[in-house]
Amino acid sequence: MGFHEVRFPANLSFGSVGGPERRTEVVTLVNGFEERNSPWAHSLRRYDAGVGMRSLDDVETLIAFFEARHGMLHGFRWKDWSDFRSCVASAEVDYRDQVIAVGDDVTAQFQLIKTYRSGEHAYRRPILKPVQGTVKVGVAGDVLQEGVHFEVDEATGIVTFEHPPNADREITAGFEFDVPVRFDTDHIQTSVASFKAGDVPNVPVVEVRV
Repeated sequence: MGFHEVRFPANLSFGSVGGPERRTEVVTLVNGFEERNSPWAHSLRRYDAGVGMRSLDDVETLIAFFEARHGMLHGFRWKDWSDFRSCVASAEVDYRDQVIAVGDDVTAQFQLIKTYRSGEHAYRRPILKPVQGTVKVGVAGDVLQEGVHFEVDEATGIVTFEHPPNADREITAGFEFDVPVRFDTDHIQTSVASFKAGDVPNVPVVEVRV
């Protein structure tokens, strides 16, 4: 599958419905207890792109974007308005938002990570599609400059340092990011009459592994 480094129009994804999905296998034993297992290390997100359609112009924009991706064939970027930054919704991105690694004097490349924490448990989500110009990085509390101390690959979320960070130095980062997705249908059905009546097309979108 190909991937196009282009974002679905953010004004159309605003108001969309969706979120993370997990896959859990549950086996109930004869004694009533359960065994639970998940084959997925990471969640997948699903959305409905049709909810954001507010005018016939929006529908035309959607169809053009759909056709340019050849339906389900090519992936694209999606802005999840409920979760698109390394910080909480009420804050601004800061280089101290997320701890992504600890230096070891050898490693110079690190994956951007966002940690979701609740109590003693946490989930570390790899961030693969950071938004250009939003990534801020620091080492041991000192902010670094992109293009001088480090580079970011916006297609993979890999941060590459000019020199490997020193051992035991905490590496932090802040960023905005998109979700890599594709259309989950090869068919979009629209109607001018139904749209004027308040109906919107159902356009499922699903996260992809890249």
